[in-house]
Amino acid sequence: MSNKKGGGNRATGSSAPGGSRQLTVRVKTAKRRKLSSTLWLQRQLNDPYVQEAKRLGWRSRAAFKLIQLDDRFHFLKAGAKVVDLGAAPGGWTQVAVKRVGGKNGAVVGIDILEWDPVPGAITLQGDFLADDAPDRLKEALGGPADVVLSDMAAPTTGHPATDHLRIIGLVEVALDFALEVLTPGGTFVAKVFQGGTEKTLLDLLKTNFASVRHAKPPASRQGSAETYVVAMGFRGRSSQEA
Repeated sequence: MSNKKGGGNRATGSSAPGGSRQLTVRVKTAKRRKLSSTLWLQRQLNDPYVQEAKRLGWRSRAAFKLIQLDDRFHFLKAGAKVVDLGAAPGGWTQVAVKRVGGKNGAVVGIDILEWDPVPGAITLQGDFLADDAPDRLKEALGGPADVVLSDMAAPTTGHPATDHLRIIGLVEVALDFALEVLTPGGTFVAKVFQGGTEKTLLDLLKTNFASVRHAKPPASRQGSAETYVVAMGFRGRSSQEA
């Protein structure tokens, strides 16, 4: 497929996942656009999950990560109460609302960024690391949670060891909250980097949950270092006192 004169992109044929045919878009670098931005744009334009998210009305391709994790581990049950940490732009919150649904289901999401309300959920804006954030979430949820989700990620520095420590720090704070709010039998799901969790954090998870697994959903980009820890079967407050 040829470009029109003055066009900046080139599209070529390629085979999409599932055997369908799609166009591969090549993006030329504009004068004021950095190479990294051009590569990001090209990746977005050619990402089948981005395209499918738009078609289905999900706010981000990340929605498929939660869908795939839940299809494997089945923690988003009808009527469950869910907290979504680092929720913007709302893809995970949308999935949670759709899957827990029903009369008793409830979903509360929070993010430091401004984000549009998600129908069927309570959407809060604020820094989860702020002192008042846990109380705001508990009040909005109106009781214990069955699932705590965390797709939070700290800004990357390009230094792997530093980035790993930052993401582990966020997981630790999210876990502290989960241990306060989860009902016995509940589930904690959090983003980590390859290499999994630190030993002290992993030991804490194993002490408090019956099952602790690491999983990388297919929707995670192949070159991405992210993976997820899925801790199920919260043992309750007694396990923390042991």
